[in-house]
Amino acid sequence: MISFQVNGKKYSVDVPPDTPLLWVIRDQLKLTGTKYACGIGECGACTVHIDGKPQRSCVVPVGDVQGKKITTIEGLPKNHPVKRAWEEEEVPQCGYCQPGVMMQVAALIANEKKPDPDKIIAAMDDIICRCGTYPEIKKGIRRAIGIMKKEGKKS
Repeated sequence: MISFQVNGKKYSVDVPPDTPLLWVIRDQLKLTGTKYACGIGECGACTVHIDGKPQRSCVVPVGDVQGKKITTIEGLPKNHPVKRAWEEEEVPQCGYCQPGVMMQVAALIANEKKPDPDKIIAAMDDIICRCGTYPEIKKGIRRAIGIMKKEGKKS
């Protein structure tokens, strides 16, 4: 059995340790917000936080998360600055990749003492949005950082 936490809840799964974490999250835990796209860790649609760091769940073997804390898009609070900014800026077009994009942005913002929008945007160069909503993603990042500064909180 492999045990870990997802969104604050403890789970134990009986799967081969080389099973991609993405499939455990989606198929075993029924948390379908995390998306499958490329399957090789290139696009970012499957991004989750593992102990606070953004990771591509399609290439992380579940055996590597034993005892760790995982956060999926479902675990990001509804009032999180990134979720609010994405809604206010109407970022998604098709929306398929957006949960992973949002998770990557949330982790990057959380790990900066004074988030710099240009630095965060540059760190997003490795995501792939098939709809090409990159300008909207940039607006969303700037809005999320603005919300955090205005409210004086850390994500």
